[in-house]
Amino acid sequence: MEMEHSGVQKNRVVIVGGGIGGAFVACSLQFCADVVLVDQKEYFEIPWGSLRSMVDPSFAERLAINHSDYLPNARIVASSATDITENDVVTEDGQSLPYDYLVIATGHVNSVPRTRAERLSQYQAVSEEIKSANTILIVGGGPTGVELAGEIVYDFPEKKVVLVHRGPRLLEFIGFKASQKALAWLTSKKVEVILDQSIDMGNISDGVVQTSAGETIKVDCHFDCTGKPMGSSWLRGTVLEDSLDINGRLMVDENLRVRGHKNVFGIGDITDIKEIKQGYLAQRHAQTTVTNLKLLLTGGKESCMVTYKTSINMAIISLGRKDGLAQLPFLTICGWLPGLIKSGDLFVGKTRKQLGLNF
Repeated sequence: MEMEHSGVQKNRVVIVGGGIGGAFVACSLQFCADVVLVDQKEYFEIPWGSLRSMVDPSFAERLAINHSDYLPNARIVASSATDITENDVVTEDGQSLPYDYLVIATGHVNSVPRTRAERLSQYQAVSEEIKSANTILIVGGGPTGVELAGEIVYDFPEKKVVLVHRGPRLLEFIGFKASQKALAWLTSKKVEVILDQSIDMGNISDGVVQTSAGETIKVDCHFDCTGKPMGSSWLRGTVLEDSLDINGRLMVDENLRVRGHKNVFGIGDITDIKEIKQGYLAQRHAQTTVTNLKLLLTGGKESCMVTYKTSINMAIISLGRKDGLAQLPFLTICGWLPGLIKSGDLFVGKTRKQLGLNF
């Protein structure tokens, strides 16, 4: 889509990464700057609905949104960024994109199809695989593994679901009480939960897997829900290399600017902010960054930029379509009430509305 030009040269803002953080920054700035969104795929996907789409592929129709649908006044480059200089972003397809301001929002590595149509077909294929399976293995007991187990047993209560987690408890990023409630809910739905054991994903043969303790499990399909690599390896060798910490996270200041670079911002999971890594927090990062960029784009003083304040560790985990688990500052609850907050629509309608789309 061509951007509007009024004859006045606008500042150029390049955003690398089309996940929740990058998409919201691009959407919010498209009419006050020359915005370029660089993303390896042609669409934005609402992250908190992807697991349901694996079970119910029709849900993905509202989930996967072509970037052009919510960015009518921005340029979209469907390629990966490979280098950053002081003035340009270089892409895999050979483009050099000049910037006045840069936002890095590449999160974690996630291998997905390039087009929306291919992604919808992928969900359809995964759904068919789940439907035809009798025994399903889920590896990883973080929020992804727990929520996927909840989605499967809600739609297919007759299937055997085995969840293997290498840690001593589920959902280790939140409190012990929440872990216990998640375990109790899953076992009440006949999910077999195996803790303190791991699976070598590269050693699954003829539908038979062996845990680190030597236990053999016969499965029809399996899903790897362990952590994904940080999406920052491409920054090594660029001008931002020295702004990476030992864990590969971008070091940012209180205004979310990358340390040592006044015109570069970092948002989302890729940052070194000491808080749990969840999508709603990437949205908060985007809001802070948009506020600060709008100030700078209009000639405001750096001293007037807003400061990002870290959040209290809260989490809502969906458990199927009606139940949920919520860890709040002074309360942990499981059942229909947190399910009422999140699990029905998974905030998909709300997110579409925030992007200016119909519900």
